[in-house]
Formats: sequence, C-alpha cells, structure tokens
Amino acid sequence: MAVPARTCGASWPGPVRTARPWPGRGPRPCPDPRGPASGPARPLSLLLPPLLLLVPLLAAPGASAYSFPQQHTMQHWARRLEQEIDGVMRIFGGVQQLREIYKDNRNLFEIQENEPQKLVEKVAGDIESLLDRKVQALKRLADAAENFQKAHRWQDNIKEEDIMYYDAKADAELDDPESEDVERGSKTSALRLDFVQDPNFKNKVNYSYTAVQIPTDIYKGSTVILNELNWTEALENVFIQNRRQDPTLLWQVFGSATGVTRYYPATPWRAPKKIDLYDVRRRPWYIQGASSPKDMVIIVDVSGSVSGLTLKLMKTSVCEMLDTLSDDDYVNVASFNEKAQPVSCFTHLVQANVRNKKVFKEAVQGMVAKGTTGYKAGFEYAFDQLQNSNITRANCNKMIMMFTDGGEDRVQDVFEKYNWPNRTVRVFTFSVGQHNYDVTPLQWMACTNKGYYFEIPSIGAIRINTQEYLDVLGRPMVLAGKEAKQVQWTNVYEDALGLGLVVTGTLPVFNLTQDGPGEKKNQLILGVMGIDVALNDIKRLTPNYTLGANGYVFAIDLNGYVLLHPNLKPQTTNFREPVTLDFLDAELEDENKEEIRRSMIDGNKGHKQIRTLVKSLDERYIDEVIRNYTWVPIRSTNYSLGLVLPPYSTFYLQANLSDQILQVKLPISKLKDFEFLLPSSFESEGHVFIAPREYCKDLNASDNNTEFLKNFIELMEKVTPDSKQCNNFLLHNLILDTGITQQLVERVWRDQDLNTYSLLAVFAATDGGITRVFPNKAAEDWTENPEPFNASFYRRSLDNHGYIFKPPHQDSLLRPLELENDTVGVLVSTAVELSLGRRTLRPAVVGVKLDLEAWAEKFKVLASNRTHQDQPQKCGPSSHCEMDCEVNNEDLLCVLIDDGGFLVLSNQNHQWDQVGRFFSEVDANLMLALYNNSFYTRKESYDYQSACAPQPPGNLGAAPRGVFVPTIADFLNLAWWTSAAAWSLFQQLLYGLIYHSWFQADPAEAEGSPETRESSCVVKQTQYYFGSVNASYNTIIDCGNCSRLFHAQRLTNTNLLFVVAEKPLCSQCEAGRLLQKETHSDGPEQCELVQRPRYRRGPHICFDYNATEDTSDCGRGASFPPSLGVLVSLQLLLLLGLPPRPQPQVHSFAASRRL
Repeated sequence: MAVPARTCGASWPGPVRTARPWPGRGPRPCPDPRGPASGPARPLSLLLPPLLLLVPLLAAPGASAYSFPQQHTMQHWARRLEQEIDGVMRIFGGVQQLREIYKDNRNLFEIQENEPQKLVEKVAGDIESLLDRKVQALKRLADAAENFQKAHRWQDNIKEEDIMYYDAKADAELDDPESEDVERGSKTSALRLDFVQDPNFKNKVNYSYTAVQIPTDIYKGSTVILNELNWTEALENVFIQNRRQDPTLLWQVFGSATGVTRYYPATPWRAPKKIDLYDVRRRPWYIQGASSPKDMVIIVDVSGSVSGLTLKLMKTSVCEMLDTLSDDDYVNVASFNEKAQPVSCFTHLVQANVRNKKVFKEAVQGMVAKGTTGYKAGFEYAFDQLQNSNITRANCNKMIMMFTDGGEDRVQDVFEKYNWPNRTVRVFTFSVGQHNYDVTPLQWMACTNKGYYFEIPSIGAIRINTQEYLDVLGRPMVLAGKEAKQVQWTNVYEDALGLGLVVTGTLPVFNLTQDGPGEKKNQLILGVMGIDVALNDIKRLTPNYTLGANGYVFAIDLNGYVLLHPNLKPQTTNFREPVTLDFLDAELEDENKEEIRRSMIDGNKGHKQIRTLVKSLDERYIDEVIRNYTWVPIRSTNYSLGLVLPPYSTFYLQANLSDQILQVKLPISKLKDFEFLLPSSFESEGHVFIAPREYCKDLNASDNNTEFLKNFIELMEKVTPDSKQCNNFLLHNLILDTGITQQLVERVWRDQDLNTYSLLAVFAATDGGITRVFPNKAAEDWTENPEPFNASFYRRSLDNHGYIFKPPHQDSLLRPLELENDTVGVLVSTAVELSLGRRTLRPAVVGVKLDLEAWAEKFKVLASNRTHQDQPQKCGPSSHCEMDCEVNNEDLLCVLIDDGGFLVLSNQNHQWDQVGRFFSEVDANLMLALYNNSFYTRKESYDYQSACAPQPPGNLGAAPRGVFVPTIADFLNLAWWTSAAAWSLFQQLLYGLIYHSWFQADPAEAEGSPETRESSCVVKQTQYYFGSVNASYNTIIDCGNCSRLFHAQRLTNTNLLFVVAEKPLCSQCEAGRLLQKETHSDGPEQCELVQRPRYRRGPHICFDYNATEDTSDCGRGASFPPSLGVLVSLQLLLLLGLPPRPQPQVHSFAASRRL
C-alpha cells in the first residue's frame, strides 16, 4: 500500500474536549503541503480564522467538563516519567557501581588500543599470504597438467574397460534404476572407495584418490572423454603432493573443456533428486578463468519464418547463453526482423550481473515472430552498440551472437563498413531448429569475422553449443603463453560439494601440443585449474572480539561486491549463480560510503570518519552513529580490505590473570572466579549465560546454552590456564567478567527488592561474553542472544546514550502477547562508559526488565493529575479540570513509543497485549500524524539475500510446456507435413517420450530442489527513526468533525516518545496505514539503475587478439531438406531402435580435442 500524503498540523492552545463533535468544524485544505522531510508544523493561529479559535466550550447536559491537557501539564508528566525511569536505573542498573568495580579490579586487566592502520595492514598481509600459498599450488597444477597432456599419446581405440577411475556419481546411479550405467551396463573399471568424515570439508573424503564428475548429457564412453580421463589421472599425485605442502588446501579441481571434472580429495557427488545439470564449463569460476571479459550483443531473428518451436529453442538458447556471462562481462539483447530493437528497457550494453540477466530472461520470453528477415538491421544495431564509447563496458572480446533459422543475405556491406579489415568484432552464428535453408551464408558470416558457426537442431543441443564459443575466445590467451597465465580470484559463490561460501583461484591450462614438426602450435584451452578458499578460513584471520560488538572487518572486489562483511548472510544460495552483494547494499548507502567504495576499488589506502545510519541487528531500528573507516589494498589480488570502528572501540580490555594463574597449577576450574560459572551458584548469584565462542579447540559447540556451559565446565576441569589449545584472550576475559558481574550482584542486586519497583529482572552483559541475569528464575523467560555481540539490545545500547527501551518483538501476523504470571517484560538497558586516564571505552551494558502490566499502571499514575498516590483527582458536576491519562482513559490515549515506532506502554488496557507492535497497527491515524509532523523519518532499503516461498506453478495444463500445437488446417495440409515445423514437432514429441522430465520439470526441479524449497528473492525493508523534532508541542489531526488533538514530546535520556491524544470520535477519518514489515519486491527499477551504474573496474589485462591466431576452424554444417518419406522412415527407425539415452552430438571441436 502506498503511504498517504502528509496532512497538515498546527499548534492548539489548550482546546476543550466535548462529549460530541465540535460544531462548525468542517474539512479544510492543507495550507502547507510538504515532503517527507518537512519540519515542525505551523501554529494553527496562522492558519485558521480568528473566530475559530474562540469556539466556546460545549458540553452535554449533566456531563463533567474536561479540557485537553495544557502543554505545561504534559511537560510535567514527561518530567515525572523521566525521573522515575532514571531513578530506577540508578538504583538497580548499577552503572556507577560497575564503574567502581572495574576500578577496584584495575590490577586484573590491561587496556589495549586498536590501531586501525596497523590492524588493517596486518590482516591484509595475512590474507595475502593465505592466498599466495594457494596461487603456488595452482601454478604447480597448471604446469603439470600441460606437461602431462603434451606427453600423452592419443588412442583412437581406447575402451572403457581400459580406464580405471572413481566415478563420483556411481553410487547415486547405482541407486537409480533409470541411470545410464544401469540401463546400458557399465563397462568402466570403476573404483569403489571408502570415505572418512572430514570437518574441514564438511564431507566424507578419501585422500588417496581423485574423483571424476561427467555431465549427464555427455557420453562417458566416447573416445575424447576416455583419452581425457587417461591423461588427467596423472594429476592425482600432484594433488596429493600439494596437500602435503599445504595441509589447509581444500578442493583442488581441474575443469576440462570437454566437460570432465577431476577433483581432490575424492568424495561422492552430491546428486540432486532429479536431473543433474551440473557442467563445470558453466560454473562461474570456470567461465572467469577460461577467457577475458566480454562485450556481447545477442541478436535474435523474430521474422515470421521462425516457427513456434524454433522460437522456443531460440528463447531457451539466449537464456543459456546469458548464463555463460559473469559480472566482468557486458551484454545487450535485441530482436530483429525488418527492424532491430532491444528486447528489454536496456538501450545499451549493461553489466551481466544477476539482476540484469533476470531482466533479459524475462524480456526474451515476450518475443513474437512476425515480419521478414533483415540481417542488415540486426547487425547494424549490434555494431552500433559495440561502438558506443560513452558507457561503461568491458572493452575486450567484442562479439555478436546471432540466432536465426536461416537466410540468404550475407550482409557483406555491413561487415565492410563496421568490422573489416581489422575484424575487431567476432561474429558467432547459430542455426536454430530443423529446416531446409542453406546455411552457407551463416557459415560465411562466422568464418570471415573470426567467429564460429553452430547448429542447434533441438533442445538437447542448446547447452553444449551455447558454451563452446569460449574455446574460440580462449585462443588469444593460449597464444599469449605465459603472459596470460595469471591467477584470477572469483566472486563469492556456493560450493557445489558443500563447503559453503567460497572464492576460487583460477588459472587457465593450455594445450602445448603441435600437430607436427614445424606446424603451428595448438591454440585450444585445455581447461581451468581451480583451488577453493572457504570464506570462514579468511574470516579466521580477522580480529573477532577485540573490535567490540559494532566493529568489523570487510573486503570488496573490483566490482564493489563484498568478499567479507558481517551482513553477508545469504538465506538461500543457488550454486549456478555467484553471491553478489554490493558494499552499498550490505550497508545503508550514503555519499561517504560511495567515496570509500571508489577509493577501495582503485586500490588506494585511506581513512575517514563519517556520520552514517546503521540498521539494528534485528532490522527493526535505525541508529545514526559515528564510524571510522580505514582501508588498504590486498596486494597480488583484486581485493581491498576495510576496518570499521566506532570511536568507543578504540580501546578494549585484556584480562591479566597472571597472579591467579601462578597460584593455580592445575585446572582453570580452580581459579577464584570460576566458581561463579557453576550452576550451583546461580540461585544466589544469578543465572549466567556464556557466549558460545571458540574458547578451546576441543570444546563441543551447542545451540543450547545450558549444554554449552556444561561442556565448557567439563573441559575446564582438564585444561590448565596456559593451555595452548585454548584462546587465552577469550578465556581469561570470560573469567574476569564472571567475577566482575558477581561483584555487581553482591554490591547492588542481592539486597534490593525488585518487586517494589515492579521489575522482573536485572542483568549485565559484557564484551567478555558474560550475560548475568538476576534472580535465577528470570532466566526461564530470558530470550536474548547469549552472545552479547549478537544481541540487539547490547549493540544499540553501545551506539546510543541514555536508556534504550526494547519491547518484546511482535509480528502483526501472530497472536497478541499473553499476559500471564507477569512474565512479559520490557527491557531497558544502557552502556557502562569507563574512563581510565584519557582512555574511554564501553565494556559492558546493564539494565532492567520491567513488568509490563505493573508499569502500565504506574505509567497511568505518572501521567495523571494526582497529588498523592492514593488520591486520583475527580471533577464534580460543576467543576472544570484537565483530562489525564488515568481518570480519563476512556477519552484520552496516552502511549510511550520507542524510536522505531513500536508501542512500549499504553494507558489503554486493551492495548497491553499489543506492546511491541508497530504503532501504525495500533493507531494508524495517530502514527501517520507523527510521521507527517517529522517526529519520525522513514528509511527504505532492499535486502537482496532473503528467502521467499516458491511461487505456485502458473501452468497446470497437461500439455508439454513450450510445444507448438498445430491447427486442424495444418494437419490437412500436405505441405505442412514436409515442413520444418512438422519435422521439429515430431522430434520434440519423440524427445518427450524419452525425456518425460524435460516437459515436466522446471530448472529448479532439475537441479534437485524440492517443490517446497525457498528461493532467493528481494525484500523491501522500511524502518522508522526519530526525526529532527525535539520540541514539545500540541498538534491537531485535521479531519473535519473527526479531528483529533495530540501532544508529542521526546523523553530526555531515552529512546521514547511520549504521546497524549484524544481518542477518535468516529472512523470516517481512517488514514492509510504506514507499513513497517518486510514486503516482497522486485527491487529498485533496473532500467533506471543502469543509467547511473555504480563505479567498478574490470580486470586490467585483456587477451582478445593475437596476430598468429588461426581462424580457419570456424564451424561446419550441412542442411538437410526433409521429405515426407525420409522423415517418417527415420523417425520410425528412431522409435524402434533408439537407445534410452542419446549419443553425444558430433561437433567440429571434438576432432580438435584429440589430446
């Protein structure tokens, strides 16, 4: 729902409340329309006629006369509320007492300084060293592969039984009765291996062997594949030797240009539940390593000769072609007949990122065939696109991909004008569908423009023929030799074998053979070598707990995509696409961050302090904070590293328990303060939650904090204080904070009666990882994260001064709170700021948990005219007094709302179960008025990492999807039976009988995703935070006879807004509701975003030209004019004798693949 326009507001000097609508008050126009950031409203005296201000008091006969509270009265109530909150926090929070405890224990800790420049340079150096070890391993593998292949003798008569290897998919295929090997009977000498679970790989592995994965649509017994398996077997020893030199190595992979993947260590393939479409040549890391960046224009023939099935094949082919592009590439797609036009809103080349490719794929489905073929229009459009120098593009590997069903025109004049004699643009032509056209012109176009000609007669040929062009692009790289042997690091993506998020270092492997003495050397790329690095291994090199709860390290690449960031948390991952989260989407974007991002992409060093907005951990709040950004490049890579620190995290505590440690020669459990971690102490000292950190290597993790504490205590019975298997910084700080929080119990909490002030609990949380909740029984209802650094109240308290209220989280779709046994509470917390010398830090947060129901009653009393606790003021029949929040709760609404717009307290009993809800869900009219009067500001952003439920299938019909359905007239027409359409339809129906799943399964299902699996999607988030208004004033919600008065005032030293308003007299002024909850979205308009692309830099070296390149191998094909007799005979033969799975198509590249 769109947010309604702001209404006008005005001051109201103590008007009178009556028992019926005020006469003569009709609708009036808003005199001062303003935008979302408008300031305080004008006084009403400037907007209304003077007579209206003199409306007399009208009261119903016999009714007591109450006036709306005067402004000074409500300011008095606000001060009483402020004093009550401050008093309780001073008594029970123990901020001052905790400061004294830290000072009294000054000998037990040291204060260390975070020096941003030194920190970020050290981490960058450590990451560089980690990646350099992988680079050395890559180079050894690539050199070995080239030598092994060069020494290999091609065998024409090689047989399956001659090759022994571990087929990674063998176990899954044996379980599948329809698998190729089961149906045909495997002739391969397949190895059967034993596996052991390895925590580093999160998988069962065998370190003695490699595993082989061959795509489903490739025949394992072909001569090319068997020779490939033969020579790559020698890589096994190199893989093993690499691991001996660097035991931290993860997957080592060789992806062959033939489609074979050999990886180490061996592990069974993670086969999907349906069709396995994995092909290494379509993986992001392979595509990036196999060629330089590309500028590609795809043009599609949509003339009337393109039949229904052929057009379907073209649409699918274009989508598959788009999947071969990465974020370093640029692309546009156009359709043509007599004229050419872009299929989408993109009028020029755009970055081939996930979102832009999605726009293309959706637009391609709308292409309609009509008109006549005009190759000239299509090619002129494509060349104009590639010559446009006023846009960001790759400036490398310029190419045109044309999909057509055939034609006679060679458009030589166009090539002479735009591309000859230099031939800087390669032309690839694709003959799509079964037809009887002469394909010679298509071959000529490709061969005279350094491209290649392909045929796509059916659905089965699409995947292989839309990726083979990479072999052509690899020629200049191979011919460049060592100059092109450069390691590239990929974007973040999901590992197909279960490692989680990884980056991969890639290195191309070249064919160094020559056909004979004196002959030109081979110019084919053999494949790409890759080594994975898990993001978790890089994260381990960054400081975790010394930066505080709100400090962090991040890294970005040349595209501005994050490699490391605390907000990089994709809810779902699709292994076919990289995880591309821009730095400006990982954080709330502003001009300062744009400047920082640009500097990092350019490889500069820098430091900048900025004031910026941050989103709370629970994504409900926005805080305006100060952050220090420091950044340096990571040498020998395309990455840049940044460090973010709040000013209060410049210093941190480091426990110094050396005296205690010297006194205890055996386990840590004998240390003085350790006893306060034992559950036996909880009844007297309060319940202790410990942060689930990696204190020691042998500590068993658990999501249950009670169990984790038990595991911790058991381990501490065995571990000495100086044990090398433990992180002494974490361990000692934990024990220090255990003792310090216990002293807070002893000095403050234990002797206080919480019930006197209607408190459910008091608590303290520390940087050291301790959360102590008192009394022990309150821990039963404690729902905050035991890791303080992951607790929203903790992080927000550090970033804000004063007392931070946090009502219980309520979703509007869930049932209201259940107020039973006084267990529902409101958290109030504040940071403890410690100053020692000139060093200031915030090592802890303390707070209380208010009893919601009792404090709601107290709130009514504090916002009333009582002069004594037990004497509420009442008005007699003839008296006149101001309304208050207690006596007049039937007429007057009084609420406390926090800085995110969530209800905290109300004088309306029926609203108590709505505490924690966004206030617009409670009183939409009043919340809109607060927003319109700038008490709140709105911030909208997009979450690109969300997970959404799958959309229901839109096609529920029984017919195969995408199949052309001929009319009765077609069947009666003999000419139709001899046409390309009939040939193609018959072939597709045949495929449908053999591959039933092609008609039934969508791509997600083919990858093995169950129908109920969530998919990645974009979610629009809206948060509200306090605006610029700090004043206290009364305002009118103008709605004719249904107008309402309200007063709003910020409570000092809190994140609360105190609002007093008339309850609505009628509902005819119901305003539109402000939305705060997440909503599904398509994200910002891509067509507008590409007009102002974010800054990026592509790889600095381009290999797209070599004078010695041999372009004579440019594709061959033959047209086959079908006749009725031949067509029927062949199809009957196929029906009777075709094996269950088709043999691979003979391709001109296959011959040149002889190894």
